[in-house]
Amino acid sequence: MEENNQYTTTKVEAKDFTSGWLVALIIAGTGLTLPILYLGSELALAVGFKNALWAFAISTLVLTVLCLTTTLIGNRSRLSTYMILHFSFGRKGAKIMNFIFGITLLGWFSVSLELLATAIKDTAFKTFQISLIEWPIIVLMGALTIITTLYGIKSIEKLANYAVPILTLFLGYVVYKSMIGTSFQEIVEFMSQKTAMSLFEATSILIGSSILFPVLMADFSRFIYNDKQSLIAVLGITIGFPIALLFSAIPSIQTGEVDIIKIMERLDLVLPAFLLLFVSTWVGNTSNLYSTTLTFSTVKTGWTFRKMAISAGILGTLAALIGVSTYLFEFLSFLGVLAPSISAIYIINFFWVKKQDYNLDEITDWEAEALIAWVLSSIVTVGTYYNFFQLTHAYFIDSFLLGAIIYLIFKWKVIFK
Repeated sequence: MEENNQYTTTKVEAKDFTSGWLVALIIAGTGLTLPILYLGSELALAVGFKNALWAFAISTLVLTVLCLTTTLIGNRSRLSTYMILHFSFGRKGAKIMNFIFGITLLGWFSVSLELLATAIKDTAFKTFQISLIEWPIIVLMGALTIITTLYGIKSIEKLANYAVPILTLFLGYVVYKSMIGTSFQEIVEFMSQKTAMSLFEATSILIGSSILFPVLMADFSRFIYNDKQSLIAVLGITIGFPIALLFSAIPSIQTGEVDIIKIMERLDLVLPAFLLLFVSTWVGNTSNLYSTTLTFSTVKTGWTFRKMAISAGILGTLAALIGVSTYLFEFLSFLGVLAPSISAIYIINFFWVKKQDYNLDEITDWEAEALIAWVLSSIVTVGTYYNFFQLTHAYFIDSFLLGAIIYLIFKWKVIFK
């Protein structure tokens, strides 16, 4: 195995294959982190329990369908997402896509650091009456995440193996405790007093929050033994994502709080909750930084995995210090404009243009058809995003379908020759 770059530019070797169940735990672990739990709470309070369930179900279905396809691409090609994009968009075109993904992943890394620092600060005050300053916590947690990332996917597996099952059981207990003295019917009938967010907007935010999972699924499925095992890994999204959202929504409805530490304070569970959330967010953020490093490694090809991980981690930590979480919702929604069409294009390229046969010697500098299809689909989708006009009334679906249709038109002769 390439010790320093974690197969950033080559195919994974059989000696480093792993189980789909372990990868499912890693993926589920990214759902049991503070940003996703925060989203589940915020959306449930904003749209009501029944609408929140619809939003959870629709977003999970969309993400699952996409992941089922892209996980096979990673497993059969044994290449990272960032190398796969080279075949669809060309060596130089892929750098544009990878830069977008890298910035996005770095944003998630920064938001997680911010939220975790706030949780540590609140826990220290509520439990021990100690007042802490947030910026040293952000720096310390950033350094810890960088160190873990340097050991690659194996270290993420080891963390997830212990953290995810325990945290899932604990959150189940939190739901049980929050229901004491309340009937489930009261939770089900909860209606938001606010009208600031529609069901469609809630669904869009949820899809935007995890739309990179389908695109980046290959980073993990390339390490899995076979097709069947790689499809098992998708259960991390299909089961883990809605459970995380539901386990955060119910206590929030019961307590009226969005902040997970404040919820736990109301339930007298601050310290155990913090310890588990600390570990799960550590797992999720290590996964974020791992993918960020792989992404930027294809943009700055001369750097080793170690050098890139350290540099990206420092940059993400600086972003956390200046407060990027302020723009989280807007950022997640707009991501739904750019990312789905990229998934559509590389799915078509792998299965129908390249016939599931990627040869690293056949990569060109530019693949104009893919780039044009992405640009055109993004421009039209921006129009539907800002309500200048409408197509399907779901801009992330607009993006996916437009990217697929335009690319198919360009590649029609190649596909059916």
